Amino acid sequence: MKKKVFGLMAAGMMLAAPAMAQETPQAGEPAYNVDYQPSSEVGPGMYGKMSSPVQSKFNLSIGGFVKLDYAHNSVNFGKAGSLSPGSGAIAKKGSTHDKQEQSIITARQSRIWLKVGGPGFLGAKTGALIEVDFYGDASAANESPQVRMRHAYATIDWPKTQLLFGQTWDIFGPMAANTQDFRQGAAYGTPNNPRVPQVRITQRVDLDATNSLKLVLGVQDPNQNDNNNSMLTTGFSNNVGSAVNVAGQVMWVSKALGVAPGFWGLPMTSLTAGFFGLYGNQEATNLPNGADDKDIDSWGYGFYTFVPLLKSKDGKSRAMTMALEAQAYMAANMMFNNGTSLNFVYDATDEPHAAKAFGLGAQLIFYPTQDLGISAGYLRRNAYNTGDYSQATNYQRYNTNVFANISYDLNAALRIAAEYEYLYTRYGNHTAGASPTYNSSAKSGSANVFRLALLYFF
Repeated sequence: MKKKVFGLMAAGMMLAAPAMAQETPQAGEPAYNVDYQPSSEVGPGMYGKMSSPVQSKFNLSIGGFVKLDYAHNSVNFGKAGSLSPGSGAIAKKGSTHDKQEQSIITARQSRIWLKVGGPGFLGAKTGALIEVDFYGDASAANESPQVRMRHAYATIDWPKTQLLFGQTWDIFGPMAANTQDFRQGAAYGTPNNPRVPQVRITQRVDLDATNSLKLVLGVQDPNQNDNNNSMLTTGFSNNVGSAVNVAGQVMWVSKALGVAPGFWGLPMTSLTAGFFGLYGNQEATNLPNGADDKDIDSWGYGFYTFVPLLKSKDGKSRAMTMALEAQAYMAANMMFNNGTSLNFVYDATDEPHAAKAFGLGAQLIFYPTQDLGISAGYLRRNAYNTGDYSQATNYQRYNTNVFANISYDLNAALRIAAEYEYLYTRYGNHTAGASPTYNSSAKSGSANVFRLALLYFF
């Protein structure tokens, strides 16, 4: 019996030998650790020397970064406290949350992306990108992250024209605050979130050898990833039917001042200045006191600029470069991207109309050396025509964000960064409430945020 068992085992191993042999890398392929002690799958270290080529029917590349954050907040932001509040609301002075300090360590801001270069089409290049992070459920514990789609789009690129479809940055509000805080000032005057399903066309018009126009026109999802499916304000909840949002940009781009690094020191950007805007329409139903259904417009317009104050010496080096980036906008019924703090408000007759706000932001990005980056900025979102908010209790009259950070690249992969943010919210129609954030009659709330980050780019 034993001989039969050993015989079967030997036969099985011989049958498996060709398959095992196929796993041995061929000439020119990455080499596994072929020492069998420790085993090749785990030594040295759990993932030591495990590598194999990435293959696809088209050219495929993979990348991303690991990011570990330590954030200490002088007030309690809740489970998603590694980011500043998405609403912009800071706990009132003297409230329960204002009395609670908070420290969080998280790796949820880590990201991974896949980029594809596909076949040509009618003289154009085609490509696609998918990127995810781990904030699928921001309310979950940091030890239980969930994958969340950030970008997922395809492009068709001719020499001066690009067609993009999928999900990516909102066309409205092109400025992103250069913070280590991944909220990037969205609720404080730079309403660049969320990423939005859309189709857009971008056209470059050359004026001369130095100057050109960039024209962008797109159609975006009106619900902005579910944030706008129900329009909410104090005391009322309403069903909503939405038309698509149309958004666009008209930007002048010039090579006259050279280029300087932008967000996180990654893109090199030329002098840019121009306007952006958005328009949509929504039907509010089930209004209070039997009021008739009403169409409420969503709209916004603004100005954006990026100015290389100290240009790169060769278009690649960051050493001794500096840039100024600024933006200002006016918006109505744009809570979906944090352009306003509310969607709409009611007048004395319970007639709804769009909540309006304006925002502005400015920041300096300075690289004294190739590896050392310093940024500082001021951001603000302000309710407009505050008399319209007479029925909105504890509405956010204005929000400010002052930030400064410093980063240093140890090598091509490793980066360390430190940041300070001062966040402030001034409330209107302020009253005490049941919420731990509002259970105080104070007029305002503020927070000091200290952040340390370790990054590994791959």
